Amino acid sequence: METFFKLGERGSSTGTELRAGLTTFLAMAYIIIVNPSILSAAGIPETAAVTATCIGAAIMTIAMGLFSNRPLACASGMGINSIVAFTLCLGMGVSWPTAMAVIFVEGVAILLLVLCGLREAIMDAIPVSLRHGISIGLGLFIAMIGLKDGGVIVANADTLVALGSIVGEEGAYNFTFVVGVISIILTVILYAMKVKGALLWGIIISAVIGVPLGVTPMPAGVVAPLDFTTFAAPFQVSDNSGVMGIIEVVTTPTLLLMAFSLMMSDFFDTMGTAMAVAKQGDFLTDDGKVEDIKPILIVDSSAAIAGGFLGASSITTFVESASGAADGGRTGLTSIFAGILFLLAAFFSPLIPAFMIIAGIPFTYSISNGIGLGFITYVIVSAVTGKLKKVRPLMWVAAIAFLVYFLMTITA
Repeated sequence: METFFKLGERGSSTGTELRAGLTTFLAMAYIIIVNPSILSAAGIPETAAVTATCIGAAIMTIAMGLFSNRPLACASGMGINSIVAFTLCLGMGVSWPTAMAVIFVEGVAILLLVLCGLREAIMDAIPVSLRHGISIGLGLFIAMIGLKDGGVIVANADTLVALGSIVGEEGAYNFTFVVGVISIILTVILYAMKVKGALLWGIIISAVIGVPLGVTPMPAGVVAPLDFTTFAAPFQVSDNSGVMGIIEVVTTPTLLLMAFSLMMSDFFDTMGTAMAVAKQGDFLTDDGKVEDIKPILIVDSSAAIAGGFLGASSITTFVESASGAADGGRTGLTSIFAGILFLLAAFFSPLIPAFMIIAGIPFTYSISNGIGLGFITYVIVSAVTGKLKKVRPLMWVAAIAFLVYFLMTITA
């Protein structure tokens, strides 16, 4: 264990890694309920989507731990699952196996970019200032998600965002806000007291407090059946054309454009996530580079392929991995333990909603959009300040690709 994971070298221990893995899993567990609920709108059986979500997350998170030896966990990505259900299936009318074929194709494309070194080269071409900006932006992103889902901040027509209230609609008490505030204060106190597993204890205690207040939902059962009907989705016969899904994708321009759009999102989401987790896990260099990034990118790209194959939508590296890294996770053992918990969750998924109050991602947020706007702005500022020579060729490529992506998005 010590030799393979280098626990001592990275200042960690088996106990710390297991605790960090549990923290990461609890921060990500909402996806086991949210992903199937979204994919079911596309006609995918919900029990099958639960199985695919859990098995896919388990396999790719364990693979990430074994091959990259970093505390990164993978699961079906938010945002892309909505595109699969509402844009591809409901909007464009394609069958869900064909939609999964789009995911499969974009995953293969990203993997090829990694294997030829282009994805890593693009990351190296990003200026140091933008790398640090991405890490800071991801930190604010995570904080905003937590504050929003804890009811601490709410939407406001005048100021866009405002402080939540203990009194909700129609004068009723807003216990979500109460539990949200308690969880933050409790975690800060535990962290300040240097209690090991402060984040984990904050999650567990807050979930328990939420039970009598009606905030933490209780499970309707314990054991759930496994349903493997979504597996090998890209290779199932399309309901519309009678041909295999992958053939339909590569011969249909609109589906190829969708694959490109999803590839852009996957491509840069992972870059931002890797930087954010690396910052917490002490494997981000002073100039903002992620150490040993290639194995991470290979597994992440393969995860997209696996997501399409299993019928779970695109599987990607989760920014919630930063919670485990912040709790002391430094090696792949954190990921392996989190992956094992996802495997167990396939059988005990009814218990998972208890943690949705602690960590959930609003569907409309996007890491890649923020990165893309930063890239385009950097090139524009460089142009107007006479510093175009500092912009590397691959930054031009990335900025133009994002510009095309945004134009496709706003005109769709």
